[in-house]
Amino acid sequence: MLGVVVAGLVILLIAYLVYKKYKPQTVILLGGMILLASANLLSHPILAAKQSTGNAWLDIFKVVEDLTSNRVAGLGLMIMAVSGFVKYMDVIGASKAFVHIGVKPLQFIRSPYVLVACAYLIGQLMKMAITSAAGLGVLLMATMFPILLSLGISRGAAAAVIVSASCIDLGPAAGTSNLMAKTAGIDVVAYFMNYQLVVAIPVILTIAVLHAFVQRYYDRKEGLTGAEQLDSQANELPPKIYAILPILPLLMIFCFSPVVGSKLKMSLVSAMFLGLFIAMVFEWIRTRNLKEVFGGIQKFFDGMGSAFASVVTLIIAGELFATGLTAIGAVDTVITASKNAGLGEEAMTILLQVVIAGATILTGSGDATVFSFAGLAPVIASHHGVNPVEMLIPMQFSATLARSVSPISAVMIAVAGIAAVSPFDIAKRTMIPLGAGLIVTTVASLTLI
Repeated sequence: MLGVVVAGLVILLIAYLVYKKYKPQTVILLGGMILLASANLLSHPILAAKQSTGNAWLDIFKVVEDLTSNRVAGLGLMIMAVSGFVKYMDVIGASKAFVHIGVKPLQFIRSPYVLVACAYLIGQLMKMAITSAAGLGVLLMATMFPILLSLGISRGAAAAVIVSASCIDLGPAAGTSNLMAKTAGIDVVAYFMNYQLVVAIPVILTIAVLHAFVQRYYDRKEGLTGAEQLDSQANELPPKIYAILPILPLLMIFCFSPVVGSKLKMSLVSAMFLGLFIAMVFEWIRTRNLKEVFGGIQKFFDGMGSAFASVVTLIIAGELFATGLTAIGAVDTVITASKNAGLGEEAMTILLQVVIAGATILTGSGDATVFSFAGLAPVIASHHGVNPVEMLIPMQFSATLARSVSPISAVMIAVAGIAAVSPFDIAKRTMIPLGAGLIVTTVASLTLI
């Protein structure tokens, strides 16, 4: 029980510091180290005898070393490769070309609030190729936003739909999807096709329908309309063929997957590097300047470095925190208490969702909460004798749905700034559709998986 008390105090400290805008990686890392130190004081071993350095206090840093080496070589490399590729696609203009063509069908829909629902669906599909929530939001503001305004949608409604477009990290290219698949011990494409998509479809349809009604309600209540026309920056677009480049790795992952019967295999990292090489060829044909093409590749490596600093370090910190919770005995105590209280798998799943959604709204970061709590799912699932995926998908969706409600998330701030709308006004418009999406996530996860 003492372990739970210590864990609770550390969690409160982390929540307070993150809320005060302290660097989350450092805060969570420190929290994990405090838990491991507390485990030592309570005489709980944090490493097996064969792995130990011979000194319990040095073992804390051995845990950090082991987690870092494992994650940088595995999931961390995947995330860095994806981030580098996304950065390069943005530099050469391929992301703009992809979004510009993707939103074209919206111009043929004349009913404003049917258009709202369709805009959300198209944006959510684009999230599979453009994995950065803030990046997708900015691109859609340059392309989809002017179309929505010109067809009679208010700024608030258009901004709400664009923020919501990144509310689910859908597909095998998403960092959180790769984390969940690895945590569950399954292939990421299998995770997407067999589990994630099953839950995502009813969630996405629910959000799309509710957006149409909720945005119409707020527009009529506030007397707002669109009928504006903004510069879509189409004159800055590269050739239309470039629109295929952002989704090439995604296509290759699917084509070379056992899920579709292929005997060939291609990892996410290989797909990203092959996609990068093909993009280099496109750039050389377009510019005929090999030196410029080679120089542009530095942006890929810059993107990898940025991902390590912002995302991979967060994964390591989150796993260290989860390791600390386990070492101090807090996880076992909570599981035992839940069993004694009669809490089954369903109740534990809902409890984790509530905690993760609340933490995401307060911190603005869905990744931080997912990476902090994902490691607990297999432990809890094994005690309940269930597939960890049944808990991992609700955890992932809770974080990403809540991110699009948080007024301090990066995507919310970026979109609100460009749209000249308050983040709190956008959050008000996304709360009902995404809150309903969270409920559908829970029901679908418990009944369809």
